Amino acid sequence: MIHSTAIVHPGAKLGKSVSVGAYSIVGEHVEIGDNTWIGPHVVVSGRTKIGADNRFYQFSSIGEVPQDKKYGGEPTRLEIGDRNTIREFCTLNLGTVQDAEVTRIGDDNWIMAYVHIAHDCQVGNQTIFANNAQLAGHVHVDDWAILGGYTGVHQFCRVGAHTMTAVGTVVLQDVPPYLMAAGNSASPFGINTEGLKRRGFSAEALRTLKRAYRTIYKSGLRLEEAREKLEEEAKDHAELQPLVDFLAVSGRSIIR
Repeated sequence: MIHSTAIVHPGAKLGKSVSVGAYSIVGEHVEIGDNTWIGPHVVVSGRTKIGADNRFYQFSSIGEVPQDKKYGGEPTRLEIGDRNTIREFCTLNLGTVQDAEVTRIGDDNWIMAYVHIAHDCQVGNQTIFANNAQLAGHVHVDDWAILGGYTGVHQFCRVGAHTMTAVGTVVLQDVPPYLMAAGNSASPFGINTEGLKRRGFSAEALRTLKRAYRTIYKSGLRLEEAREKLEEEAKDHAELQPLVDFLAVSGRSIIR
């Protein structure tokens, strides 16, 4: 399953039925899980651990050193889960010792062409990154988030679960769960209703989340006051708890 023109270091660990395409390079400290397909002209380097059933398309650079002047060659890592699709010209970098020392990508993510995921980013499961979405260092993207094409996320920002950004969105502050965001810089545009319907959220849950949106953005309450109100309501509406937890730990405040 390894093309004759591919270069695979003897120290690399490849699982069952791994395919490595023409002119691809797999480095010494790389681990690749079963049934993963590495297309042609892909470079997988660094201390990179890849799970099973992934697909990497041509001209991607996976596990290269961070684009961070503070990086001094430390043995940091990149970890990628299972069943991810990484399309053409993507760059996924190692972590740094200034953070968790690892960049992580979860399971079942759909990452389109020209996406950049910088050092120390933490990406959950079932996300979609459209073409040219870009994450600066230390960004967290939670499960089921969708980043529209040319979305750029500032370092240390967090994008909550079930969010969706429009094309060309510039994220300079945290985007709470369930929201739609657009603009430069990003502004909130209501709840991601259609996405939540597709994921099985009930009509009652959607009504609850819309009320929560109004509490945060339309009530005139300070953010801490809004969070306290939602925390009380979350006792009867479990879907509010991720929103409450997100607001409690938001480091850059939220888009307004």
